Amino acid sequence: MKVVMSLTIKPEKPNTADAQHLIDALEATLAPHYPDASRHGYSVQKLIDEGVLFFVARLAETPVGCGGVQFYDDTYAELKRMFVRPDYRGRGIAKQLLAHLENVSREQSIYLIRLETGIHQHAAIGLYEHLGYARIAPFGNYKADPNSIFYEKRLS
Repeated sequence: MKVVMSLTIKPEKPNTADAQHLIDALEATLAPHYPDASRHGYSVQKLIDEGVLFFVARLAETPVGCGGVQFYDDTYAELKRMFVRPDYRGRGIAKQLLAHLENVSREQSIYLIRLETGIHQHAAIGLYEHLGYARIAPFGNYKADPNSIFYEKRLS
């Protein structure tokens, strides 16, 4: 894996054109694999309404990935809308984006991160498990779903 050194990750409102294109690309990736009831990702408006801190990763000026983090009181953070464009995968972007979101959580004194992902997201599952995320039961408002896997990681 080649690590991308010139990657920048900056906060961005999810309703900007670049962020919306990334979220649309994520939806297009998920839609063929999961029924609507199993796609738990927030819409752009819900990301805004729920106060999700959202970030866009860029190589030079090109938006290549995104992700957000939502805080639940002082107990945990949840990763939202984590995505790297397929033509930029394998370069360490997802790993850097995930590390950034973990650091944002630490800065808020939140040391537990949770997430939901789909069973067909093999690269994401591999990344999360490689980086110390452990499978858990559904959390928060999630219900058991045969198309979903839930993870958490305690941060130091």
